[in-house]
Amino acid sequence: MSDAGLHTLTGAYALHALPESERGEFERHLSDCEACSVEVRELTETAARLGLAVSAAPPRELRERVLREIATVRQEPPSAGRRARAGSDGSGAAVRARRWPAFTLAASLAAAAGFGGVAVWQHQEAQDARKEARATQQRNDQLTRVLTAPDAQSRSGPLTNGATGTVVVSRSQDRAVFLASGLAEAPGGKVYQLWFDDDGAMRPAGLMRASAGSPTTYAALLDGPVDGATGMGVTVEPAGGSAKPTSAPMALMHLPPA
Repeated sequence: MSDAGLHTLTGAYALHALPESERGEFERHLSDCEACSVEVRELTETAARLGLAVSAAPPRELRERVLREIATVRQEPPSAGRRARAGSDGSGAAVRARRWPAFTLAASLAAAAGFGGVAVWQHQEAQDARKEARATQQRNDQLTRVLTAPDAQSRSGPLTNGATGTVVVSRSQDRAVFLASGLAEAPGGKVYQLWFDDDGAMRPAGLMRASAGSPTTYAALLDGPVDGATGMGVTVEPAGGSAKPTSAPMALMHLPPA
């Protein structure tokens, strides 16, 4: 199988859907392809989230809301047979008979609302996970296109505490990828943020997240086109990122020449 074909097998591999012959060939490919390794880890993590989505408990407030609304449900009137029996002996049996439909209705309503709420909630969780999986797949496809582009050029440099970073640029794709290894996890409440350097003006280019199963390895597609940027940088920012750098860059790198 060609290298281009092997790049398309990440999803099937993550779901254990490859035949044995292709599985062995793809695993040999993984040892040499960092982009596919990252994609497989992320798809496996997403598949695990999908599995958890259908096993979660319903929200606690759902049961309380159902029980509150039971009192507002109108009771069915007693049948003619029950009225006749009540008139004949004057006992409390008729009262008890009239109560059973209310209890039955309450139990049915609680069960229906409970299971219905679980189904709606689980469906939304699964929908969100599927959207996230599609977005991750699209982003990883673009990352792969940059790394495998015929005109891809790279430049590497040191980061902090022995970590190293590499920026890969494809002018035909007008996109850039940043790879880092040996980089410690960001401090609590902080994230690593990427920037394009437009002749001294720093343009936000997204956040970096560690690869699943490898907390010191990062692979990120920079947000937005390279356009006229001459460099890129990495800063430590508050969780969620910043519109402008709030700390001194931990790394500044020139982009490969056009």
